[in-house]
Amino acid sequence: MDALIEFGKILIPASVVLYAAYLMVRSFTQKEIELKKLEVRGRSIETVLPSRLHAYERMTLFLERMAPQNLLVRLNTATVPAREFHHLLLAEVRNEYNHNVSQQVYIGEAVWELIKNAKEDLIVTINDSASEVGENATSLDLAKKIFEKNMLKTVDPLAHALSQLKQEIQRTF
Repeated sequence: MDALIEFGKILIPASVVLYAAYLMVRSFTQKEIELKKLEVRGRSIETVLPSRLHAYERMTLFLERMAPQNLLVRLNTATVPAREFHHLLLAEVRNEYNHNVSQQVYIGEAVWELIKNAKEDLIVTINDSASEVGENATSLDLAKKIFEKNMLKTVDPLAHALSQLKQEIQRTF
């Protein structure tokens, strides 16, 4: 029995010291893992941040370029027939969108949906306006009809998408 007590006197303190050493090593390794994670995250942010900012800039430019007041003024020539101008407008909207579609990777899903919906709304407005002008109409007539339809909207989808995009940028940075 005395041997068991002597053995316990040695084993219990040794177990406590061993457990304390285990806790210290575990704490140290957890801190090191956290530091490595922070370092990797920091490097990731350094890499991704410029791409995200560039995506926000490109989508802002896309929305500004697609606004009827900018799109129509940029593409309109008075000598073009309305039908040809209609096709030119649709091609421009689709090309601009397709050129920027990869930016959705960096933009929030809700804002991206607003951008897509704004583009689709613009296409519908252009198509509706084109169907309402006569066969002999000029590009100027079509442009006026698009402006009229755009003015009748209570909420401009392009402006709303741009506003939400700016809010997302402000929340992110």
